Amino acid sequence: MTGFVNVFKPEGVGSTKAVGRVKYLTKTACGHMGTLDPLASGVLPVGVGNAARLFDYFLAKKKRYTARFVFGATTDTLDREGEIVRGGRIPTREEIMAALPALTGEILQTPPRYSAVSVNGQRGYDLARKGREFELAAKQVNVFSFTLTEQTAPDEFAFEIVCGGGTYIRSLARDLAEALGTKGYMSRLCRTASGIFTAETSVPLEALTAENIRDYLIPTESVLPFPVLEGADGRIFHGVGVPVDAADGQYKLFREGSFYGIARVEHGIARAEKKLC
Repeated sequence: MTGFVNVFKPEGVGSTKAVGRVKYLTKTACGHMGTLDPLASGVLPVGVGNAARLFDYFLAKKKRYTARFVFGATTDTLDREGEIVRGGRIPTREEIMAALPALTGEILQTPPRYSAVSVNGQRGYDLARKGREFELAAKQVNVFSFTLTEQTAPDEFAFEIVCGGGTYIRSLARDLAEALGTKGYMSRLCRTASGIFTAETSVPLEALTAENIRDYLIPTESVLPFPVLEGADGRIFHGVGVPVDAADGQYKLFREGSFYGIARVEHGIARAEKKLC
């Protein structure tokens, strides 16, 4: 069994546990295409079988989130699970909207201390829990859009964010608050899209059973936005580079009518890059 299950993960369930459920039902090795923290809900694409080898491909895809930020307080984890420390003012809707453009586009972002980022071989959240002092390097991320949608409480506002992989929404809450001269943290998060996988086409984790799991299995080839490589010599399936009349790039590769994997063409030579069947 190979392909994808577009799982909608509920709050309170870790990504690893969600993947474990799909693995149990399919009796096949699985992997998720981008972690969601336990407090977050939303789209969690799970690769079944060899489809899990596409993890690096999905890291580059756009993600869409709805999030809520509380102002006038912060926590050590930058979300509602940490210890809340009050301090700072509540900005106005107009002030928030004026600050958003500076956090849109290619920006430098420092990950939260409570994150999976590695520091000398140890995870940031492990060091933070031990009370260790450490610094995390800022990295460049892409925020394609950052939109204020509504005010949900006297101190809480809702946003829709479209960003690239590796962007921490908790860090956006911190940085937006700092830009406004106050404190802030993320109170709610839902991932509504990850690449082509959307909340509208997802299946709730709790709805999956051994009897219906195959009904929700999406063929691997259908999620790849590559053209089909036509007319390649059969030696390509034996690790041989073969000449083709095709532009440079990645292609879907079929063998005797069945999907085989991904091929890459460079300077007129095609090679099988990844077997996914």
